[in-house]
Formats: sequence, structure tokens, C-alpha cells
Amino acid sequence: MSTSGLKAIAPVPTAADFLDIVLSKTQRKTPTVIHKNFKISRIRNFYMRKVKFCQDAFDEKLGAILSEFPMLDDLHPFLSSLMNVLYDKNHYKLALGQLRTARHLIDHVAKDYVRLLKFGDSLYRCKQLKKAALGRMATIMRRQKDPLAYLEQVRQHISRLPAIDPNTRTLLICGYPNVGKSSFINKVTRADVDVQPYAFTTKSLFVGHLDYKYLRWQVIDTPGVLDHPLEEMNTIEMQSITALAHLKSCVLYFMDLSEQCGYSVEAQCKLFHSIKPLFANKPTVLAINKIDVMKLEDLHPDSRALVQEIIDQEGVICAQVSCYSEEGVMELKNKACDALLAHRVDTKMKGSKINSIVNRIHVAQPKPRDDIVRAPFIPESVKNKKKYDKGDLDRPRLLRDEEAEQGGAGVYNINLKKDYILENPEWKFDVIPEIMNGKNIADFIDPDIEEKLEALEREEERLEAEGFYDSEGEMFDSDDEREAAEMVQRNHHKILAQSGKKATKNAAKLPRTAGLRTLSELTEELTKAGYDPSRIQERAEMLAKIQGAKRKRQREDEEMAMDEDEDEDSDDYEDEDMDVDGEVKAAKKRKTVSGGVVSKRVPASDRQMAGLKDERQYSKAIKMRNLAQRPRNMLAKAGESDRAIKVKMPKHLFSGKRKGGKTDRR
Repeated sequence: MSTSGLKAIAPVPTAADFLDIVLSKTQRKTPTVIHKNFKISRIRNFYMRKVKFCQDAFDEKLGAILSEFPMLDDLHPFLSSLMNVLYDKNHYKLALGQLRTARHLIDHVAKDYVRLLKFGDSLYRCKQLKKAALGRMATIMRRQKDPLAYLEQVRQHISRLPAIDPNTRTLLICGYPNVGKSSFINKVTRADVDVQPYAFTTKSLFVGHLDYKYLRWQVIDTPGVLDHPLEEMNTIEMQSITALAHLKSCVLYFMDLSEQCGYSVEAQCKLFHSIKPLFANKPTVLAINKIDVMKLEDLHPDSRALVQEIIDQEGVICAQVSCYSEEGVMELKNKACDALLAHRVDTKMKGSKINSIVNRIHVAQPKPRDDIVRAPFIPESVKNKKKYDKGDLDRPRLLRDEEAEQGGAGVYNINLKKDYILENPEWKFDVIPEIMNGKNIADFIDPDIEEKLEALEREEERLEAEGFYDSEGEMFDSDDEREAAEMVQRNHHKILAQSGKKATKNAAKLPRTAGLRTLSELTEELTKAGYDPSRIQERAEMLAKIQGAKRKRQREDEEMAMDEDEDEDSDDYEDEDMDVDGEVKAAKKRKTVSGGVVSKRVPASDRQMAGLKDERQYSKAIKMRNLAQRPRNMLAKAGESDRAIKVKMPKHLFSGKRKGGKTDRR
């Protein structure tokens, strides 16, 4: 658990606010109307409910506070010691213990007064017992004024603590005040720690993060430590000592050989030896800072001997840096990170878990059958193969070479014609002509296509009339083939029906006069221009002949259908006293327009009858609909969705006391 996990704590109210919250909630959430004429059991239950509800509210609020504040014994040793340094472990436990005791006392008070309320013989006595119970609970909570205020201060301070993870890769910076610790963390991380030319600028732990070898590292800047006994250290120094004692990290001990920090080299070396027991089982880096002012080589021999004594110790890495000129900053960071990675790997290899893991790892080695050495076989063609050399002029040309010669990526266009598979490979790069023998290739069609199409349609009509497609066993071997043929036929009719619309959709827009020319006018103008119009005239006459035959056939079919309809109508009208001739003439007049026959369009289905069986069911549905609309019509509603409230403030919504839990009415 990191310190970021300590931050999700709700605010702790003061004792007065605590009482206001609980008592107002009791008043809002419980009934408030009671009369002395009610049954005594109802009066008792009325006041017992208030006492129990108040006790539950106190229990809920106190339980939330006790559960959200962490138990020191359940935390990581670093976090537990840090909270002991900052908030005094005894004071913290005492405050939580007092709240726990208060909750216990309130439960007992509620239990005792509920027992007494069971024997209340009047409304007045029950009310006084309720008043006494709530009063005693309030008195108990007023006594918790100091613990609640202390816990609120602790909560506010915890929320401002940096998010320190005790188990991740950590670089810990320590040393005397003003030796350049905060300057280093500002250089290597995104942290912004205040840097001033006086001691104890940093009064608490600061955290920054950096990335090294695709891993996230946290760097902790600790307050300065002075060389005196542990008992005399203040809260600021104890935070550094706590971090050094409990965090598994790489320790960066900073020294200032220029003594601008106000402490001599001898004092700094003495402090290193004093806190050295805290460096046990941790990689240690001696960072000699401010080399832009004083380097190790320029130091006085006596002081240099003291520093050299530290450097010569086992497990100590020396690095000289200058945070001012940034000389050696990255080297120091890399040395510290590499040392910590190596230390973590060594620790895992020496641990007890490594044996259970190593036993499951097996590197397979082929076992030789005899003493013969079997070298890998490499074919001679592979050995003799020339290595690709870009400068060799005889090397095989690649597509990349062509691309580079013809402008490179974005300019080069690959030639797909060279991959064509044709009868004669020499035809690959031939240009396909658009005009051949004075004619457009795209217009090449069979000159007899219209006659062939007409013959095919007549044959299909004849086969359909003879019932050729109705026989199941002759054409199709299975139902699937029959369905496929029917689908093709349906699609063909659709395409024919839509072809007229699509043909004119993208046609060129001509002036009105252009469409009024006759064939004779066209041939005369082509002759004047020096063209031979014979082919066009033949083709136009052929098309006109086909269209005329098609129209004639269609007219004959429709007249035949009309005659059949007239015969049927005359049979029906013979039984009734009607003017048959007049009706037939009117029907002919409606259907015949300017010499052509126009069929009246009848919808495929009646939408009003959709989903209904017959007219009787339809009329019944209309009656039921009208009957269902009658109440809305009486209330002058526009329809089912009309929710308008004509009276803007109806009394039942805006008067009287709200019941418990019903707050959605206002």
C-alpha cells in the first residue's frame, strides 16, 4: 500500500456538525405526527423508532470514520513509522479508540432506553424518555470534540503527502542541508522542489519520477540531516531517518566539498559514518556535488583522505557531479539505477523462492548417439552465392532500384502490364486503341442484336404459354435449381422495368428542338455535310420496325384482355337493371386515351387492411379504437402523449408534509 491509498478519507465533521447531521436526519426520516388518543402500542413504537434511528445514524457515521482511517499495524513499516513521526502513534490510536468507545456507549444508551420505552404508559412519558435518550447520545458526542478535530487535521495532512510506493525501484537522496539534493531531483525528474540558499528549505519528503531502461523509477528527496543523537532529532530529520531505515532503495549520499553549505568536509564524513548502519543491504553512491567550485583532486590532502576512506569502503560507488553546470548528472543517475537493478537481481537469486523457480527451468541439450561430429550441412549453391552489394553493377536489379531511378516513393508508379499472361509476350505493352477502322471500339455490338432479342423473347413467350416452365421434372433436377431460375426471371423483369429510368438518368441534356427532327431532316443535313447517311437510315428503319411490331403486339394483347373483361361485365350486368352499353362505353373511354390504351393502376394491397383477416374484423377494430379515444376526448386531450396539467399547482403535490424517503415530489 502506498501513501496514495491513505488519501481516500472523507472529511471528519466537528462535534457540533456531527450532532446537527444526525439529529436533522432523524427528524427528516422518521414520522412526526402523533396524538395522545392513539393506541399506547403505536405511541411506544413511534418513539422507539426515533431512538433506534438516531442510534443507527450515529453508528453509521462513526463506523465510516473508523473504517476509513488506516490501522497502523496493517500498514507497511515505512508508512507506519512515517505516521508515527508525523502524527504520534499513541495520540492517533487514542483518538480512534475514543470514537470506538463513544459508539459503544451510544449503542448501550439506545438499548437501555428502548427497553424503558416498552413500559411507557403515556405519550408524555414516552416523549420524555425519547428526549433523555437523544440528549445522552448528544452529550457523549460533545465529549468527542478534541478527537474529531485531531482526526480532521490528520486527514488534511495525509491528503497532502506525496504518493510513495515502498515496493518499487527507488533512489533515496540524503545528506546535510543545502548540499544540492533538491537541485539534483529537479534535474533528473519532473519534480519542482523549492531551492533556496539557506538550510532546511526542504521540510518534508518530496517525490519525483523518471524513466530508465523502459522502467519507472521514483526519486525521493529527504530533508537535511544533522549529526546528533537520534533522540535529539526533530520531526523534519526523523522523516529522512524513517525513509532510510525502511525503504529498499539505492542511497545517494550527497557531499559538498566547497563547504558552501555551511558544514565542513570532516562533519559530512562523520555524518556518513553515523548513519551508515541504515545503508546496510542497500547499494550506496557517494555523490560529490558542486565540482564546478571544488573538485576532489583540488581538495586539501587531510580532507581528501577522509573522503577517500569512504570511497574505499566495500559497496560504495563514487560520482562527481555539478547540478549547476549539469556535468555528470546523467552519469550519476545511470550509475545509481544500474547498481540498484544489479542489487535487486542478486537479492532475488539469493532468496528462497529462486529454488522453486530454477527447478522448473530446463535447457534441453541434444544427446550424441556416437562420437561422430555432425556439422551443419550448407549446400554449395548457397556457399557460392554472391553477397548482395549495392555498389556491384552486375547484381540482380530489384524493384527498389527501379523505384529509386524513377523518382522514389510517391512518384514511382509500378508497371502492372509486365505481369500480363498473354499468348504472345510481345503484346504486353501494346496500346489498346480507342478508334479502329474509323469506328469507336466501345460501340462494337452485333448488328443483328435487335432481331435476335425479339426472336428470343417470342420463344420465351411461346414456351410460357405452352406451360414449358410449369413442368417440374423436365428442366430442373432439384428445388434449388427451380428457385434459382425463378429468381433470375424476377430480377430480369425488374431490370427491364428500371432500365427506362436509368437510361435517362445520366443522358446528355439536349435542347427541345433537337428531339423534334425527323429522319428525313437528319439525312438531308448529313448529305449536305458530305457524309453517307445510308447506314443510319437503315438502322433507324430497322429500330422503328421493331418498336412498331412490339407496340402492335402489346395493343393486341390489351384489346383481347379488354374484350374478356367486357364479356364478364356484360354477364354480371344482365341480372341487374343497369345501362350496360353506357358502362362499357365509359370504361372504354377511361381506358383509351389518344389512341393508346392506359391501364388503371390498382394498389397491390390495402394498407388499412394490413394484419386483419376481413372487412368485419376491420370494422370491429375501428369501433374499438373510437371507444378507447372516448375518455381522452372527454378530457380534451390531444392524444395518448398529451400529459399537460391544466392546473399548474395542484394541491395534492404542493401541500402537507413529505413522508419519509419521498423527496422526489418537489
